[in-house]
Amino acid sequence: MNIHEYQAKRLFGRYGLPVPVGDVATSPEEARAIAARLGGRVVVKAQVLTGGRGKAGGVKLAKDPQEAADRAAEILGMDIKGFTVRQVLIDPAVAIAKELYLSIIQDRAARRSVIIASAEGGMDIEEVAVTQPDAVVKVAIDPLLGLQPFQCNQVAFGLGLDPALHRSFAAILNGLYQAYVALDATLVEINPLVILQDGSLMALDGKVNLDDSALYRQPELAAMRDPSDETAAEREAREAGLSYVDLDGSIGCLVNGAGLAMASMDVLKLCGGEPANFLDIGGGAQADKVEKAMRIILADGRVKSVLINIFGGITRGDEVAKGILAAIGNLQTDVPFVVRIVGTNAAEAREILKSANLPTAPTLYEAARLAVAAAAGQ
Repeated sequence: MNIHEYQAKRLFGRYGLPVPVGDVATSPEEARAIAARLGGRVVVKAQVLTGGRGKAGGVKLAKDPQEAADRAAEILGMDIKGFTVRQVLIDPAVAIAKELYLSIIQDRAARRSVIIASAEGGMDIEEVAVTQPDAVVKVAIDPLLGLQPFQCNQVAFGLGLDPALHRSFAAILNGLYQAYVALDATLVEINPLVILQDGSLMALDGKVNLDDSALYRQPELAAMRDPSDETAAEREAREAGLSYVDLDGSIGCLVNGAGLAMASMDVLKLCGGEPANFLDIGGGAQADKVEKAMRIILADGRVKSVLINIFGGITRGDEVAKGILAAIGNLQTDVPFVVRIVGTNAAEAREILKSANLPTAPTLYEAARLAVAAAAGQ
């Protein structure tokens, strides 16, 4: 789950990070009032859950309240990478001497949380890593020991910071790590972390990605979810306890297990097809949950066929088969299905599907090949 910049910076402020004291507006009139309260020059920033706002014209300076209202009117309603701007953040403008990049991210390969920092702030870190790899500092944090003082110094020296800034930088990095742990985040990012002309540090932007699996213990954060970040299908799937990702192809995928989903999509591509989604019903899914998943898949008009690939462990194959038939019967769809079920009660599942004249396949490759052919009308 992602949250907006203004939400991220408010959370950062709780952990002692120096952030601007701006506020959010949903109309030009609100923007004018906030700018008047702040006084002086302000920056008007689109609040959408995507990057590249500045390049798209979603970040503008304003010298007074009326200009802030004018800039807000220009930004509100904009489309930025498919996201409509419905609110803007009004922050006081500051005098910047230098921009830095600082983040902590979950590195699954390293099995560590990793600090990533660069003296080239304000840019996409991916671009910096490609064009200037020596400008990126990476430091792994031992999960048992946590962030250590020497690591703060290591990052500060790697950024080439003036020693006079090391203490305040260490306080920011410690606060960022505390936020990362306490929020169950997979990413906390400040881009840019700026050195102001008076020599102090400030987090001008903030980004937080939250672990969906930990939201059950973070009700305050769960309530920050922006519905516009999800499609209707993704929202419906989340509420039903299903893992769903919308893709661009024409073949619906219903599987149980993320690894099986990835394998199924790979084999579909190998056979010349393109998946329309990633839908994981998880372990132990009962017939009603399978029917819900089928409804979500078939609501997508792009879907020309559906591949169902179930490996029965906790999940019983016969329950999945009943859910498939219930969904087909209730939805009265003419979209073709191809089913591959192995594992627990697979024989019973095949008999159930056979009695309904639903095609099954013994292997994933054969099932994928049939689903691709069906999507092509062959």
